[in-house]
Amino acid sequence: MTVLLWILAVLAVPTLLFGLWMAWVFLKEFFSPSADADPDVAEAMGLLPAERQNTKYAGALPAGWDATFAAVRGGDWKAAAKLLQDIGRDWDRRSRAAALLGDIAADDDDWLLAWEADRPDDPDAAVVRCRSTVILAGNLRGAKKAKYTTGEQFAGFHRMLERSREEIARAALLNPDDPTPYVTEIAVALGLGYPHAEMDKLWTEITARAPHHYEAHYSALQYWCAKWRGSEKLATEFAERAAANAPLGSLLTVLPLIAHFEHDTSDDNNVDRTPKMIGRVDAGLADAAAADPSHPRLPELRHLLAYYLSLQDRDDAALEQFKLVDGYVNALPWRYQGDDEAMAAFYCRIRNSSAQAVAAAAAD
Repeated sequence: MTVLLWILAVLAVPTLLFGLWMAWVFLKEFFSPSADADPDVAEAMGLLPAERQNTKYAGALPAGWDATFAAVRGGDWKAAAKLLQDIGRDWDRRSRAAALLGDIAADDDDWLLAWEADRPDDPDAAVVRCRSTVILAGNLRGAKKAKYTTGEQFAGFHRMLERSREEIARAALLNPDDPTPYVTEIAVALGLGYPHAEMDKLWTEITARAPHHYEAHYSALQYWCAKWRGSEKLATEFAERAAANAPLGSLLTVLPLIAHFEHDTSDDNNVDRTPKMIGRVDAGLADAAAADPSHPRLPELRHLLAYYLSLQDRDDAALEQFKLVDGYVNALPWRYQGDDEAMAAFYCRIRNSSAQAVAAAAAD
């Protein structure tokens, strides 16, 4: 009898596991925005289908930047030089432009070599060079997890990051007021595994020049996350401290939302509907309203606001944010979906759910 009971218990395990799995699926689907939301409702509101979403950017580029980048890709380095000269000491805009130019140079740097030859000590060329080298390092490594990355890829990655440190130091020397080289070095800190004390020194250099720099804070938060060199506690403390000390319009209210998103392993959306999370979203809405509408990183805040507003069933407010970023999806939370198609599909699923809820409420 004991043997029979043991056999029956063993046979019951798969059934029990299947039942638990079905319950988990039901709860996840019950508490998640519907995957079956009618896309026609969103499109009737003027929102774009998944296949028309831009998967390269989080939002439209500032006026004139598209034309500048097209000229640079055609070999016109003077267009790049003029862009950075015109930006001047707007450090948020400068770091964004330098990153995008660095991305172009990582693919083909003939125009940058011509710039460096014509103006050997130009700090603008130097900052683009250091950014392009860090981006090239990432390209050499690839985007796959460590277990799928070869030793040769890692060797190239580390070699290029070490080289970038010299270029970062040179760019900083040529323009001592510019935080951009130091902001660029945060990626090196991630890749080479800077200890906390070294990261603290780097952070002091950045905040002495730009205390509320968006990209610097976004990148530093990644460093303090558990997946890199920190923990959920360190990341959350960093995010909340920075957001509390930042002026409205700096966009830094996004940091606690990012810290939550990066460490949220729950399948229950109730964790996104707590009074604390509602307060964080409200702070983000006030921040976005106070920000310069042309701030190049404002769409990144709006994407996260739209996402959490939708999860909180605040669909009218969610839809308002979705309308301001629609057509672009390369931002959190969509960015982590793995490929362009999945990124756009996830974005449209959440957006369509809010659009349908708003339409249903209006019809009642």
